[in-house]
Amino acid sequence: MRPTSVPEATLEEKQRLFAEVQGDIRFPEYLKGCYECGICVAACPSARFYNFSPRRITQAVARQDVELVWEQMNGEVWDCSQCFSCLRCPRGNNPGGVITILREVAVRNGLRSAKEALEGYGRIIYKIMGSGTQVSPDMIQPEAFPDWGPDTREVSANLELWRKALPPETLHTTSVSWDVAEKTLTELYLIWHMTGVLDMIKGIDVNLHTILGDVMEDLLEEQGYSV
Repeated sequence: MRPTSVPEATLEEKQRLFAEVQGDIRFPEYLKGCYECGICVAACPSARFYNFSPRRITQAVARQDVELVWEQMNGEVWDCSQCFSCLRCPRGNNPGGVITILREVAVRNGLRSAKEALEGYGRIIYKIMGSGTQVSPDMIQPEAFPDWGPDTREVSANLELWRKALPPETLHTTSVSWDVAEKTLTELYLIWHMTGVLDMIKGIDVNLHTILGDVMEDLLEEQGYSV
């Protein structure tokens, strides 16, 4: 879901964020140069529905146009479906990968665009990290995911019907559909701690970070880990 406007920022701040993008270990592999052939756009499903162009983002980053990249971090990058159809680039670029880095920088730095784009996902993250299992249809509500199209509203309006037609527990409740072993959860929590994912969440939703931190730290301490 694209944020509604581009906030003000100093040139120094824009340059700092761009330097963080360039400093990502994946950056040299993801961006080698652009032929401007348009194959990435032709292959991109998001380009069919939005005013979105993976080539435009790739070119802005390649030109080191920090002003345009700032605008894109606060808009266009959130229209990408992350399907990586753009990997067919004849130059060997990975526009989707570049967009991934831009998004991660936005999240780590608590940009408003990241907060707005991820606003509806807090409950999903909590369920996955709290139980180790998948989401359920009850979570997919139109007010949380307005960019998911008319099917979301139809699912929400007919939940009682879906519950009768699809009786398995996970299709009509936010409780877990199966038990996940503590060992699996412990490994999952360690990965989130060691890779900095929790720090990224803190920049987006402090309350969610606190809740997850308490849940995860309790289990890790029970398993003999100090965090």
